[in-house]
Amino acid sequence: MNSFIGWIGGKKLLRKEIVKRFPEKFNRYIEVFGGAAWVLFSKDKLANMEVYNDVNSDLVNLFRCVKYHCGELQKELSFMLNSRELFYDFINQYNTRGMTDIQRAARFFMLIKTSYGSNLESYGCVKKDINIMTKYLTDIQERLSGVVIENKDFQNLLKVYDKEEALIYLDPPYYGTERYYQAKFSEEDHMRLCDCLKNVKGKFILSYNNCEFVRDLYKSFNIDEVARNHNLTGRYKNKDHKYNELIIRNY
Repeated sequence: MNSFIGWIGGKKLLRKEIVKRFPEKFNRYIEVFGGAAWVLFSKDKLANMEVYNDVNSDLVNLFRCVKYHCGELQKELSFMLNSRELFYDFINQYNTRGMTDIQRAARFFMLIKTSYGSNLESYGCVKKDINIMTKYLTDIQERLSGVVIENKDFQNLLKVYDKEEALIYLDPPYYGTERYYQAKFSEEDHMRLCDCLKNVKGKFILSYNNCEFVRDLYKSFNIDEVARNHNLTGRYKNKDHKYNELIIRNY
């Protein structure tokens, strides 16, 4: 199934390459930088225990509301329209003091769905059928029914959930693109992540941009270079049609 949202760095175009590199056996799946959870949603169930995590509390609140309060969220969304004026109202409202989690999640959802490239900042001017988007949340609720939803720093998360039988998938902010994410991620965080992965008990698979910094940082692990279609292909003329990324594993 598809994710119910877009997100910066989403793995819609790369998830097949990621999933086909999964090990044959694992009984817990941990998605550390969850985002839109394209890899999680690629199958009806990946493991007996599944964990979705993201450090962005607004995103995690949306996932939790879909899982635990889907009907109430759908009702809140039924009163909303796709319009430029409301889009900028939602920007000002969704973190207003006094908003319930459901009200906040509905506005955040609309910002993701109607912003340009899911950037949460500029109105996308794209036709969206809110009724279809809202109905799909029922399918997402069912998929998330057995998923643990967390809001932790990656290091703390792995201390809790890392086991020998675990598969850990990580899709951190790509090196040099950190400014596009709401949650801060520094060069020191990239190095801290690598140090953390050197000591995990389970198997990990990591997606990153193809650059010398990342290649040098993970030179002791298995690195595959893969190409995918550029997200902007068809929107801008003169853009390269392929974008190279790295899939890094400790197995």
